[in-house]
This record gives sequence, structure tokens and C-alpha cells, in this order.
Amino acid sequence: MNSAIKILFVGDIVGSAGRHAVLGLLPGLLTSHKPDFVIVNGENAAGGRGITPEIAEDLYSAGVDAITLGNHAYRQSKAWPMLDEDPRIVRPANHFRSNPGRGATVVEKNGVKLGVLNLSGNFGLDAAHPFIAAADSGIHELGSKSDLIFVDFHAEATSEKIALGWHLDGRVAAVVGTHTHVPTADARILPGGTAYITDVGMTGSRDGVIGVERDLAIKSMTSNLPVRFEPASSDPWLNGVLITTAGPDSAATIEQLLLPA
Repeated sequence: MNSAIKILFVGDIVGSAGRHAVLGLLPGLLTSHKPDFVIVNGENAAGGRGITPEIAEDLYSAGVDAITLGNHAYRQSKAWPMLDEDPRIVRPANHFRSNPGRGATVVEKNGVKLGVLNLSGNFGLDAAHPFIAAADSGIHELGSKSDLIFVDFHAEATSEKIALGWHLDGRVAAVVGTHTHVPTADARILPGGTAYITDVGMTGSRDGVIGVERDLAIKSMTSNLPVRFEPASSDPWLNGVLITTAGPDSAATIEQLLLPA
């Protein structure tokens, strides 16, 4: 790998608003930024909970090379066979090995092999195994198969995300955080060369509460009763990052993309 590689990553796609934002904006981003690889987090793409094979195919057709997931990876049971059969989609590596899917994969374009590792935080989520041990194992697995490694860490706790960034600094090209749906202002290149951001943010409606209809979210908080959440739909935005690499385990730049659809 002799030249810089551009990776476009799109944060958590939430519901139809998020899907339409990606499908509407991606052609322009491909033209203007010319990324070598496009990765999206599809964790909330199907009505806010999980993903379906049909949605995945729409994303691939639009130019997406790989899809990462998170704690809602198994919400849509019709997607389970896809998780086993489609190497372009990954769920957190620290879920049970017996669960559908894989935690890491390699996608290849123009002679470059990109390793993609998906991890889940332990605080507040249902990960079966510690995330740092799973990260070390995943990087060992991908090291001999890929030219560079990209990590999507789907976690609730900012402390876990920051800790993993430091732990992997200089060992992977990028560690990006997802799940909390609000973009953080700490995008940077760590001293060892790894591109890092605590949370990329979501791609969906900014008119709600982290993608949920705001009246439903507020009702849940004020009543303490069960409320069925529905994705919000108005004022959709795309949140993402564009990373340019400087070598196998280092990045030159990381740029946040915050775009109205």
C-alpha cells in the first residue's frame, strides 16, 4: 500500500430518515471526496432497531462497501442468515461466537485490503466478553489478512471509547465511536498515528431525541411507563467522518461531516 487511502464512515443510520439521508447524499460525497472505502453503521436502520437484508442491499447498491452493527444486531431475525453468509456486514466481535455473524472482515478494492473490526462496549450493553481482549484478538486475526484496520466501537461509555483509542493507538488506522448518536468534538490523530473520535453521531432526524420521536421520549422520561419508541422523521442530517491514511497503522487526517439531507 504505497498511497494514501480515504475511508468515509457514516454514523448510526436511524430509520427511514437516516436511510434516505445516506442514499440521497452519498452520490455527492463519492464525487466530491472520492473515498476508496465507504463504511456505514446500520445498527438502527430498520425502524430504529437492527437491519434487514433489503436495507443492506440498498446500501451496497449506493456504494457502501461494509456495514457495522451494534447492540441491535439481532433485532430483525430475518437478517440472521445474512449475518452468517454476507462477509460485508459485521456485528460486535465480543458477542458470543455461537451468535449469527462475524465480528471482523476484510473488504478489498483496487488491490487494497481493509480490515473492519466491530466491537461493543461492556457498560450498559449486552456484550458477552471484555472489549479490550476482543480488540486484541480481532487485530491479531486481521493483521496478516489486511493492509490497514478500521475499528467501529459501539459503546455507551465515553471512558471505554477513549481507553480503547489509547490502547489501539499506533496499531490500527482508525478507532471511531458509535451508539450515543451525538457527534463529539474530539476528532484527532492520536500520537501513535491512529485517527480517533469518541462518537461520530447519527444519520437521521435531528428533530427528535437521538433519533426517536421527541414526544415519545419525553413521555417515557416523565411517566416511567413503557413507551413504544418510533424513529423521528423531520430535519434529517448525515453525521460521518472522512479519514485519510498515512500508512498501514496510521492516519494523516480525520474530518467530521455534518450535512443536512
